Amino acid sequence: MNLIALDSSGLVASAAILEDDNLKAEYTVNYKKTHSQTLLPMLDEISKMVELDPASIDFVAIAAGPGSFTGLRIGSATAKGICLALDKPIVEVPTLAGLAYNLFDARGLICPIMDARRKQVYNGLYRFVDHKLVTVTDQRPIAVADLVEELNQLDPGLTKDGVTFLGDGVPVYRDLLDALLKVPHTYAPAHANKQRAASVGALAEVLFAEGKAIPADRHVPIYLRKSQAEREREAKLHADQKS
Repeated sequence: MNLIALDSSGLVASAAILEDDNLKAEYTVNYKKTHSQTLLPMLDEISKMVELDPASIDFVAIAAGPGSFTGLRIGSATAKGICLALDKPIVEVPTLAGLAYNLFDARGLICPIMDARRKQVYNGLYRFVDHKLVTVTDQRPIAVADLVEELNQLDPGLTKDGVTFLGDGVPVYRDLLDALLKVPHTYAPAHANKQRAASVGALAEVLFAEGKAIPADRHVPIYLRKSQAEREREAKLHADQKS
């Protein structure tokens, strides 16, 4: 099985090529560039390095969201363009599940957090059971204070082995987490604490085997909440109606 995996859902841009359980190439950048500048050149570079035959691709895996609205659209358009050109399906990987897969078979609870601004994060709760990723709480936007309260009140059986945080929300809210959390917790190290296309691809292989590939024209990003422009427009309409 050959696949391309892409993740442009957050600050990181990442592209990978996998063949079965073998990661053939991965290119990940987290530095002051827009995904429109980086994603396709990165994929082109690694494709040349491994002499990828596009016809050999079985599907494209995409981190489907939530995340940056612009980043998700860039990743979505890239994945759909490839798949439509090659007549291949897409496997949609929830962004936070892909992040959790960085910590394959970790003990305890895995708690990815992506900064969603306004003291909110995109978050889901995950754990591994018999080498399989299990969703404890599906991905959602949530206030950091509410997430802390939820974790503090969880069944101790879920947190007795600790909670591991990862994602770009960690440097933003780490001091707050340390101050308010009453459960044992830690933070993923640098090589595993941000989005990686390799993890998206590895989880996508599992989902593909479960029959969860879809035609490319059916794929739409998972936003979970309205964009800032939509919220501002609705607020303006509401204010106009009241005036």
